[in-house]
Amino acid sequence: MASLLSSFSRLTLNSRPSRPIASTSFRAPILPARSQIRFAGVLAPKRSKYKKAHKGRVPIPTGGSLKGTTIVHGEYGIRVKGNGMRLSAKQLTSADTALKRKLKVLKSAKIWLRVFPDIPVCVKGNEVRMGKGKGGFDHWAVRCPTGRVIFEVGGDGVSEQLARDALRLVAGKLPCQVEFITRKTGPKLGNLQLSRDVLTKPNVVGALMAERNGVPVPFESASTPAVALHQ
Repeated sequence: MASLLSSFSRLTLNSRPSRPIASTSFRAPILPARSQIRFAGVLAPKRSKYKKAHKGRVPIPTGGSLKGTTIVHGEYGIRVKGNGMRLSAKQLTSADTALKRKLKVLKSAKIWLRVFPDIPVCVKGNEVRMGKGKGGFDHWAVRCPTGRVIFEVGGDGVSEQLARDALRLVAGKLPCQVEFITRKTGPKLGNLQLSRDVLTKPNVVGALMAERNGVPVPFESASTPAVALHQ
């Protein structure tokens, strides 16, 4: 009995546990940045040379170019009115879905998207200090200047009233002001509306100056449109 008591008296209690107790604090998992993988039916380029790009500015067409301001494929369409804006792929997809839902009653209806989001937009998280890089990829976007045609519709049986109703739904999905145009609508140079006859003339800049001033300008060619407009 005495030996048993003496053996128990030599026992000591460890102040530290043999195994560490798990911490009760919770850490939010670090989510990876969005990838630039392109899936079927998604408005995104198949490949890009660089993963990131400068934000840039929406260009202002002051050089005399009328490209992309008139109907080419269909009979009706919408184009940007007022200041240009950057449109995201999500906004274009939402507008395209609303347009297809409205025109699905006609099997012969056709839709053309005249712009394509090919500019990567990078975004930094909330409450992040300045510096330390540009930020992770977020979405694709496209710069649409004023006068640029976005959607065109056409096909057998598509009347003007139906096209107006369908494109009115598209206008509600876009953040910029748009206007309804037809194939007879003339081109647009910035905020300046031109007649359709300008496109049939070989010297676009000379015809533009003649239409604005009422005096024909003897330009041989339109190789220097920017200089001609500022004279």
